[in-house]
Amino acid sequence: MKSKIYIKYKEGILDPQGAVTQKALESIGVKGIESMTIGKFVEIKFKDNKKNKINELTQESCEKLLVNPNTETFTFEIEE
Repeated sequence: MKSKIYIKYKEGILDPQGAVTQKALESIGVKGIESMTIGKFVEIKFKDNKKNKINELTQESCEKLLVNPNTETFTFEIEE
C-alpha cells in the first residue's frame, strides 16, 4: 500500500514559483489564469497493509517533517 501526499502553501502565503510560472504562461499567450500555486507531491510505499497504521504513519510523517505547519497545508490519500 502507499500514501499520496499533496502539500501546498496556505491561503494568503506568497508562492513565488507559482507567480513566476503564471506570468511566464501569460507571456506565451496562455490567458485566463486567475492565480496559480505550485506545491509538492510525496508518495510513500509501506510494508504494512493495514490502512489504519498507514494513515497514522502518513499523518505523523507530515506533522513531524514533511510539512511546515506555519506556511503549508496537506492532504493525502491511501492507495492499495
